[in-house]
Parts: sequence; C-alpha cells; structure tokens
Amino acid sequence: MTPVNALKKIQLFSSLSDRDCERLSQLLRLQTLHKGEVLFRRGDEGTTLYMILSGQIKISVSRRTNQMTLAILGGGEFLGEMALLDGHPRSADAIALEESFLYALNRKDFLSFLKTSEHAIPAVLSALSMRLRKTDNQLTEMCFLNVPARLEKKLVELIESRPADVKDDSDHVLTISQNELGHLVGVSRESINKALKSLRKKGILSTSRNTIRIHKLDLLKQRLR
Repeated sequence: MTPVNALKKIQLFSSLSDRDCERLSQLLRLQTLHKGEVLFRRGDEGTTLYMILSGQIKISVSRRTNQMTLAILGGGEFLGEMALLDGHPRSADAIALEESFLYALNRKDFLSFLKTSEHAIPAVLSALSMRLRKTDNQLTEMCFLNVPARLEKKLVELIESRPADVKDDSDHVLTISQNELGHLVGVSRESINKALKSLRKKGILSTSRNTIRIHKLDLLKQRLR
C-alpha cells in the first residue's frame, strides 16, 4: 500500500485532497512492531502521531496491579494525537497485540503541514471530535449499562471495527482473551466469563482459548436495541 493510499484509509486524513495527501505522505516513516513490543508508555514525551496500516495496538492505563484497556485499535485507525497537538507527555500505554505496521508522523512536521493546508484543520478537528464522542459514549455505558449489555456492545464493536479485508467463514471470529475483554469492558474476568456463559447457552457464540466465535451476529445486535 502506498503512503497516499494509506492516508486515505485513515479517518483523520480521509477527507484531505489528493494534493494534501501527497504532501503529507512525504513526511511519513514506516515503523514495525513485533507482538508484545511497546510503542510508548504513559509519561513518555509525545512527539509522534501513529497511523496503523495493519495489526492491533492496545491502549491502556494501569495503577498498581489494576489495568484498564481503553481501546484496541486496528488498521485504518490512529493514535498519539493528543500529545501531538498539545505537546504534553503520553497519557496511556500503547502495546502491539500482534505484529503491526504503522506510519509515524513527527509533531513538528505535522504542525507545519497544518499551517499550509486550509482543508486539513477542519478534517483533523472533525476526526478528533468523533474520538471525544466515542469517549463520552464509553463513560455513559459504564454508568448506565449492566455487564452483559456492555459486553454484547463491545463484541459487536470489535467485529465491526475490523478492516474490510478481514474474511471469516460463516461465523465471526475474535482473537482475544477473556482477561483482555474484561479490561476493555472495565470488569473482572469472572464477570466476563459469566456473561459469555449466558450467550453460549443461547447459541449466540462459542469460546475456546483466546478465541470467541460469534455464530449469530444479527441476534447479538438485536439484543442491543
């Protein structure tokens, strides 16, 4: 995939003109992460925006022995934008869950680009606004939805957020541990196990080690209404 095509798949830059994408693509550098490799830690200096070409990056925060996963990002998504814009240290950890390929964009280059592109700033603000809305939705869910409902919504989100070129058989397969799923939903592994057991009994999904196979995605979506 060329840098220009990659930019057009990234929500943050998808509405930029071809000319702006071409200019911006010249500022990118390719970076590879192996499974388990740390991209950055909370408190690190924030000087780079990352755009994920393929793979998965986990964004999490931890305190003592407790950890909460804020998001699992995949191809077409971006991270590191907060520190890039305000220059403050990183607010979370970012770790590769599998081999991942990213484009990195330096803060200084990015800010210079914004100054010379009249269409870039509205596009960036729109994408950042959507990110804030998503955060608001997560807080609302934690306050008002019970554990089964939060789990079901998260499973649907994980399936629908995968790149379009990911192909399953007749089922939809997620490679994720129950412990990691608990971190995403904000509850214990035991609570996740109990909610999954209920869904297994209904024939909606089945589970094996670090794998969730959803047999009836439409039925799972209906339960969210």
